[in-house]
Amino acid sequence: MALFDVSGYKSYSELRGQIIGTGVGHFIDRPNKQFSVPVGVDPSGFLKSCSREGGVSIDLNHGTTTLAFTFRHGVIVAVDSRASAGSYIASKEANKVIEINPYLLGTMSGSAADCQYWERLLAKECRLYKLRNKQRISVSAASKLLCNMMLGYRGMGLSMGSMIVGWDNKGPGLYYVDDNATRLSGRMFSTGCGSSYAYGVIDSGYREDMTVEEAYELG
Repeated sequence: MALFDVSGYKSYSELRGQIIGTGVGHFIDRPNKQFSVPVGVDPSGFLKSCSREGGVSIDLNHGTTTLAFTFRHGVIVAVDSRASAGSYIASKEANKVIEINPYLLGTMSGSAADCQYWERLLAKECRLYKLRNKQRISVSAASKLLCNMMLGYRGMGLSMGSMIVGWDNKGPGLYYVDDNATRLSGRMFSTGCGSSYAYGVIDSGYREDMTVEEAYELG
């Protein structure tokens, strides 16, 4: 250390938490992954104070809940309108239902960017199908198209859990498609962090022969 003092070198680790001006000297351990911060600033302590463990009394609810079910007269789709980024609520008026065509809808759950992009691409493919075949695509075929799109990007970080719902010549249709290329058909589906609660409500009041008014109320 005596040689360091004679040479005018200083240890960078000794100056952490201090404002370092120009011309202070050379630091022998500057490559260390340390940041020079003003006196009194403790980044780790500040981040801890923003967490639940830090005793913050405000607990922001966030997440997505979408549900859909078929019944005798059609399909009911119900979604929330909150868009969140972590604990930050980005919007309370987000539209999580995307119109693919007048007889086909898609829901958003997961990354809004992924859902919007792929369902808009699906809308384009459905339009091309109608122009080529002179008839609109079925709900089953549309969900299969989206599933095939997801298959090519499986494991690449997409985040999407969508329901494809609509009406065709076979009646009401409901399919679930996610980013792992999973494709399921059923009478009812719910996605998002509130799906367990939504399933509980649907199971308690669902009937295949419901009237339109009863289906609205259940949704």
